[in-house]
Amino acid sequence: MDRRKFISGAATGVVASTALAAPALAQSSPKVSWRLQSSYPRSLTTIFGGAETLSKYVSDLTDGNFELKVFSGGEIVPGLQTIDGVINNTIQMGHTISAYKMGADPTWALGTGLPFGLNARQQNAWFYHGGGNELLDPFYEKNGLVAFPVGNSGCQMGGWWRKEVKTVEDLQGIKIRMSGLGGQILNRVGAVSQTLAPADIYPALERGTIDAAEWIGPYDDEKLGFVEVAPYYYYPGWWESGLAFHAFINLEEWNQLPKSYQEALRVASQAVNTDVLASYDALNPAALRRLIAAGAKLRPFSKEILDRCYDVAVELYEEIGADNATFKEISGSMLDFRKEENLWWQVAEYSMDTINISTSRK
Repeated sequence: MDRRKFISGAATGVVASTALAAPALAQSSPKVSWRLQSSYPRSLTTIFGGAETLSKYVSDLTDGNFELKVFSGGEIVPGLQTIDGVINNTIQMGHTISAYKMGADPTWALGTGLPFGLNARQQNAWFYHGGGNELLDPFYEKNGLVAFPVGNSGCQMGGWWRKEVKTVEDLQGIKIRMSGLGGQILNRVGAVSQTLAPADIYPALERGTIDAAEWIGPYDDEKLGFVEVAPYYYYPGWWESGLAFHAFINLEEWNQLPKSYQEALRVASQAVNTDVLASYDALNPAALRRLIAAGAKLRPFSKEILDRCYDVAVELYEEIGADNATFKEISGSMLDFRKEENLWWQVAEYSMDTINISTSRK
């Protein structure tokens, strides 16, 4: 064999191979830039930070070729209309809760969670291993969307109240900032709920336009200054025991992505889902201490109020399900899952939590 001819031929083959591989690589990793709007302001660093972290992870997983430009609520579309902005393809992605759109169909509330429903860990178990995502995905797809969980607040607080509420009678006529199914339940108990964007809550409380407002929990509530105008801080937030945030993606835009980019979004979303909940768990204790030092007066909801609201919740779910087969199927799955989870929870998780809390007080 002529050694020089062999080397020459091999070199030619390498060049040809490289020439063929480069365009194929470029096609599989195109430059893509999307607009991702959150429903939330940048000041709420834990929630809004979830959108920023998602953007970073997706960029890292695609060598910077898939860019998500992050905007805060209202920069492109109104914060509470983020999902509509995605459906209309004004923005390719939205970072929000599905419950903001439940005026169109109560089924939208279920992606966020049910009052008296699952806690954060149970919610994720239902999404990933209990059939939750498989039930929600067709509903989202029917509306031109793909969606992934991207965070959970954990159990929220019961909001800020200008005066104490000890009985169901005390709730009569109370005007409260509350959205979703929890608002409907309080309406049936005698309160008057309304939806307000974050920036509008403080001035409404200060002027007395509303008597109470729920938001999330200590770390986020502290940033909005509610303790200054409504000192009674109630717990627990029974309407949001494990509130889930989602990333909503326009279905047509999703279908145009390379499979590797779709997988990057899927994997990054699950990582952010874990990170946001961990952030809340880490940040809320110190924030609660600061709020109490600033004058917050912690109050538990009375058993009378909780029992009445629970009974109304059961009635509401049955009533909606009678006319809405999709709501009935998905909420039924969630509530059945809760029964199974609570059988386990009371054996180990609840028992261990109770022991740890009681011993830490000694």
